Amino acid sequence: MLRAICIALACGLAAAGSARAAEISISCSAVGLELRLCREGAERWARATGNTVRLVSTPNSASERLALYQQLLAARSPDIDVLQIDVVWPGILARHLLDLRPYAGGRPAQNFDSIIANDTVRGRLVAMPWFADVGLLYYRKDLLAKYGVAVPRTWPALAAAARRIQDGERAAGKARMWGFVWQGRAYEGLTCDALEWIASQGGGHIVEADGRISIDNPRAAHAIGAAARWVGTLSPRGVLNYAEEEARGVFQSGGAVFMRNWPYAWALVESAGSPVRGRVGVAELPGDVGALGGAQLAVSRYSRHPRLAASLVMALTGPAEQKRRALAGSFNPTLPALYRDAGIRRANPYYGLMARALAHAVARPAAVTGTRYNRVSSAFANAVHAVLAGQADAPTALRSLEGQLMRISRGGRW
Repeated sequence: MLRAICIALACGLAAAGSARAAEISISCSAVGLELRLCREGAERWARATGNTVRLVSTPNSASERLALYQQLLAARSPDIDVLQIDVVWPGILARHLLDLRPYAGGRPAQNFDSIIANDTVRGRLVAMPWFADVGLLYYRKDLLAKYGVAVPRTWPALAAAARRIQDGERAAGKARMWGFVWQGRAYEGLTCDALEWIASQGGGHIVEADGRISIDNPRAAHAIGAAARWVGTLSPRGVLNYAEEEARGVFQSGGAVFMRNWPYAWALVESAGSPVRGRVGVAELPGDVGALGGAQLAVSRYSRHPRLAASLVMALTGPAEQKRRALAGSFNPTLPALYRDAGIRRANPYYGLMARALAHAVARPAAVTGTRYNRVSSAFANAVHAVLAGQADAPTALRSLEGQLMRISRGGRW
């Protein structure tokens, strides 16, 4: 397989090298290992093609980076050829991005279908998957074994297991033990969590792929209402202000049985000095539905060298580079074949789980809602948060939310 990967990469680089040499600018994460791996991969492409690359510094904050991209692209600036974008930005930025399908050959079919669907806006492949993320369930395997509880496969089963173990541990003197921690603050993290609850229980995807607003339905209301009953019983009231790190802090300190979080938390809970090291398991979320996350690479429509920029994107998102990043930095590949690679599996033993979770991942409705996605997500998170905080009942909140989304979409016309 590796030989085939190298041959494919060499062919792509040779084709790129036939064009006139140029400097290609790329913006990628400015944080530590991510920056180093991006630079190494881009410089490898530059050496093979006879071109040069320039890394453009961008803000670490996702919202600030998006604002910068929107400003540059609205001005039709050619200053950045290749942009690293979040999984929910393809729809927001689509009109400014090159359709990569003519440059991609058979590459899209090698990726997880859910990610390619996420990156396709009105039939245009506006980004290529670079690394993947998905919501996961973390659990205390020692406590599940102690109480003879299986890893829960449904949300009611999780609530029952959390209650049983929480109550047992409190009776044994651990008064601050909680059953389940997650992301309850009214922000994008809650959009992910709540989408997992409703999609896994047949409640739809807020806005469907055909543009239909579907959130006002009994199954979605049941899922949100059930989560509201966790607050103050299985989850601390403070969960209403939790983001990823607050949830991890409680779980890693030994204060919770279950946690919903992203894959990044695994290395931290298993790090030297972690109070729960060696006692944590990880599984797909109940219903086998986790929210899709990750990053993509896109090419600006205003690039002076679109063919070379697309060639760089194909090299960085290709099998050889994704394997290197998985081994060097545990970045989750977007290519199912790499989850069967022996070297990657040795370095990342939980990748079998990741492959299953990504195959079942649910995308947020960013592609269909386009430039209005941020408003959709904010409205959804605020409506869910009101239910969780006891300020509204689920059916009423979702009925009101549907009306709000109809106004945002101007009558369902996204």
